[in-house]
Amino acid sequence: MTSSDPVNHGADEGSEGRIVLVATPIGNLGDLAPRAVAVLDQADVVCCEDTRRTRALLTAAGVAGRGRLSALHDHNEDAQVPRLLERVRAGETVAVVCDAGTPAISDPGARLVAAAAAGGLTVSVVPGPSAVVAALVVSGLPTDRFCVEGFLPRKGAERRRRLAVLATEERTAVVLEAPGRLAATLADLAEVCGDRPVAVVRELTKIHEETWRGDLMSAAESFAEHPVRGEIVVVIGGAPPPAPPSAAAVAGAVADRLAAGDGVRDAADAVAASLGVPRRQAYQVALAQKAGSEGQSAGMPDRLRSTS
Repeated sequence: MTSSDPVNHGADEGSEGRIVLVATPIGNLGDLAPRAVAVLDQADVVCCEDTRRTRALLTAAGVAGRGRLSALHDHNEDAQVPRLLERVRAGETVAVVCDAGTPAISDPGARLVAAAAAGGLTVSVVPGPSAVVAALVVSGLPTDRFCVEGFLPRKGAERRRRLAVLATEERTAVVLEAPGRLAATLADLAEVCGDRPVAVVRELTKIHEETWRGDLMSAAESFAEHPVRGEIVVVIGGAPPPAPPSAAAVAGAVADRLAAGDGVRDAADAVAASLGVPRRQAYQVALAQKAGSEGQSAGMPDRLRSTS
């Protein structure tokens, strides 16, 4: 395939089968890429969350479904994987879409891709719209390091555990949420994360697109008073890094390692790793403590040094 070719042209005789992840619009149909249209037109099967929504998308793009649509969602993905892999091995092109955005990100497709990769099959992507990335870049929060939390569990111990992880997460975090649960989730985030900055991004690329920016406590109050509709992404600023350990804490940790029998180098390595301090700092402290200990030992009378 040359750089000017729009797409691998289907599963003609002798061609290689493949899975193609195709990003679809998150609101504005104008965001459907020409290469995405070509792949969807030529694929042997188009796997989708909701066949009705995808059929409407194909119709708007001028692509005939021709009986090629196949449901692939959270409840049937495991069962569908073997059948789809067999089609790829037979030389067919399997396109995968979700209702909106990039498949396999908090949407079906990840298990299929993992199985295909493990089986040595070809997986490619037609990149495009993603609510996660779109919300992140308009949030005004740091984008150099971020994580995607996805949808939080609705309740229970697992929800509390994941909220606790977010409370200490130093990267910008992206959370997806339904409008009916937004206020409760913001309140929970405010409780565990404190006054962290947040952007609540709603209806991306649609007529009523909105980005609310502020802090978590204000967001919890605002959205409790004014419920909203639509697709929502919450982008949370990272937690501040923990304060460095005090000099006394470093000295105490070094003393414990030396007392346990470590040499200066080993004690410095262990303390640097456990407390996250520079090794040079830990080494200087260990060296000073070792020298002080030897100096005290040298100053003792012989009868005391032998029993020390």
